[in-house]
Amino acid sequence: MAVKKKIPSIDPRFACFKLEVRPSKIHRWGVYAGEDIPARRKVIEYTGERISRKETKRRSEEQDRMIYLFTLDNYWTLDGSVGGSGAEFINHCCDPNIVTEIRQGHILYMSRRPIRRGQELTVDYHFGKDIEEVPCRCGAAICRGTINLK
Repeated sequence: MAVKKKIPSIDPRFACFKLEVRPSKIHRWGVYAGEDIPARRKVIEYTGERISRKETKRRSEEQDRMIYLFTLDNYWTLDGSVGGSGAEFINHCCDPNIVTEIRQGHILYMSRRPIRRGQELTVDYHFGKDIEEVPCRCGAAICRGTINLK
């Protein structure tokens, strides 16, 4: 019996604007604005299963699945692949149009500047210098060449 793959989508309960998931030039899937989004507005909340540091380490070492882990604090991580809002498909960019704010245990994506309908939403992942370097494919004029901070 073939395993049916879930088509990526946005959970409207967590999105404040019309958003859609579709193929991205940056990486696999991306999230796109379905309407104009003003600057400094909550766009979507990053959701997922809340897991411990130990479980985060275990899942990050799995080779056979996509990783959508977002560190919430020193102990908790959200795994967007389990109960994710669709925000887990937002790709990295060195000149992003959204920023992350953590408020009262919630990971919120806020618009940095106005975002036009049809534009891909992007955020700077801020990967640490101490982990394996990941090449960047964002195409921004100020691309640093890696998702990791320098």
